[in-house]
Amino acid sequence: MTSHELILASALLAVLSGVPAALLSKRSNMSQALATLILLCANGIGLLAVYRWWVDGAIAPLSFPAPIPGVSVSVAIDAISVCFLLPILVVTSMATIYGLQYWKQSEHEDNGRGVSLFLGAMTGAMTLIVVAHDGLMFLAAWETMAISGLFLVATEDHISETRKAAWLYIAASHFATLCAFGVFALLYAINGSWDFDTLKTTGTPMAFAMAALAFFGFGTKAGIMPMHIWLPSAHAQAPSHVSAVMSGVLLKMGVYGIVRVSTFYAEIPLSWALFVLVMGTSTAILGIAFAIGQQDIKRALAYSSIENIGIITIGLGLALLGRATGQPQWAFLGVCGMILHVWNHALFKSLLFFGAGSVIHGVGTRDMESMGGLSKHMPKTATCFLVGAVAICGLPPLNGFVSEILIYLGLFRIATSPETLASAAVFAAPGLALVGALACACFVKIYGLVFLGAPRSEHAAQTHEAGSAMCVPMMILAGCCALIGVVPLVAAPLLDRVAAGWNGDAAVAFKLIEEAPLQMLSVIAALIAVLLLAGAGFLLMRGIRRAPSGLTWDCGYAAPSSRMQYSSSSFAEMLVKLFGWALQPNVERPKITELFPQNVEFDSHVNDTVLHKLVLPTTRAVTWCFSWGRYLQSGSLQAYLMYILVVVVFLLLWR
Repeated sequence: MTSHELILASALLAVLSGVPAALLSKRSNMSQALATLILLCANGIGLLAVYRWWVDGAIAPLSFPAPIPGVSVSVAIDAISVCFLLPILVVTSMATIYGLQYWKQSEHEDNGRGVSLFLGAMTGAMTLIVVAHDGLMFLAAWETMAISGLFLVATEDHISETRKAAWLYIAASHFATLCAFGVFALLYAINGSWDFDTLKTTGTPMAFAMAALAFFGFGTKAGIMPMHIWLPSAHAQAPSHVSAVMSGVLLKMGVYGIVRVSTFYAEIPLSWALFVLVMGTSTAILGIAFAIGQQDIKRALAYSSIENIGIITIGLGLALLGRATGQPQWAFLGVCGMILHVWNHALFKSLLFFGAGSVIHGVGTRDMESMGGLSKHMPKTATCFLVGAVAICGLPPLNGFVSEILIYLGLFRIATSPETLASAAVFAAPGLALVGALACACFVKIYGLVFLGAPRSEHAAQTHEAGSAMCVPMMILAGCCALIGVVPLVAAPLLDRVAAGWNGDAAVAFKLIEEAPLQMLSVIAALIAVLLLAGAGFLLMRGIRRAPSGLTWDCGYAAPSSRMQYSSSSFAEMLVKLFGWALQPNVERPKITELFPQNVEFDSHVNDTVLHKLVLPTTRAVTWCFSWGRYLQSGSLQAYLMYILVVVVFLLLWR
């Protein structure tokens, strides 16, 4: 079988993987295990298809008739497809294993079968999206992915907040789908074909409209600000292993759409590239700023995903800038940094959501104020979460550092450009540095509140470690983060091929091993890893055991409690105030007017500014305006006669 036939078999088997779970008993864990096994087999076939593509090289697209008479659809695997396909296969495999214990079908009789069914359907749909070679196949797979995501977000639809998140998700998904229809309708109008190919004319208003629809439509699915409004609530309300898939790979389908459409243009205007850079930088900064202000662990991770989508968009903007200015080296580093961060984010964000799921599974809440001290009871989860936190902060010796270094190198090359307008893009470099600093503060807060200190609730004090089905996927993902961080050379050959495929012949002359100090990064990462392991070993063998035990110094107060620890609001207060113009935190301060006041509460939380200050008020205003139209259907005969009279008079006057 060719690579195209294998990938089609993989997608079809993934879509059907949840059928056994849906047909068999809703109390049977065996049906869930069977669905997991089928999905793992489907993803294994997908990996085999990737291997065949690597060995055999690119082949002609595979076409077959569509249900519409006289129309055919086609699939093709290229380097860009493979780069987005690998995270899909890896993350969904880990998620379905994780779900065996996290979301047991016997414990979730009402929705367990639906999770297995729609997780498989989403996996197959995403696989078809990245290998589709025409607009019709892409749109069919895109809508299948969107509908599957709706049912997964609405898994616990008996909860009011979950239903609201599902409605918001499907509204944003329909907007993205509508834009995608516009993109491929314009592609057909310009080229006379649905097939993915270079546009015959690129300087026309239709070509500009196509680019705008692609960026704002696919950017909505990716979570680029301000089109991100659906993302925090959907990620928070979905089951944690579903959130891992949505954050790790579903968001990347939006990125893939933008990247794929960018290959249709033979030339990229400089203004487009600068616009993408500005959007990416602002998304990264504001995304992590919103993450710092959250008390819900999954909402914090969701906003952190927006931040990382911003970093990926910065890499894309750098690549577009290279094409716009005829600087293939910039484009090469931008594409390599972007794609590598797509992989890295898929790994460490899935790891973090799995870790959050283990915590929620044990404590029973998403509120970080009710956690604390969990590292003593959940050492495996705490260690894996720490690996993900270090990786997402872009610190060595883990993978996030490598992809951000590639983007930094490209941005620093811009500083030497003789073109004044292009050199203005160097502003993204300090923006990226600010993002790194804020990410460190954010995850120090999350890790400290969740895993360190004293338990803040009775449930946190009595929690226990997750089982093997949940811990093993976390360990595998943590190992992958360490592998890419210590040995980034393993990713270089595929990155070289995707850069050549996206940038054309101009990128063939570049090799990542020559453009970036990968060997030096490996040496530094290995040295840091050895020092960390040696230090940890020393503390375990000698330091910790010999340390005296007793209460922490507490200013003479002999009965400390968990209330004396930093809270989420107090830890983040300074940074939330710094970005108060954007976050607009809601603070409810108690008013003490009595000599002996009653118990009072202080509350501080950060809502989504775009959603609550712009989208919802606008929606309510539009709804109010249209509500007046209900009078037109009042059922009154006199009103209908009046409408006819007004129309007749208007027509007579018009005549």
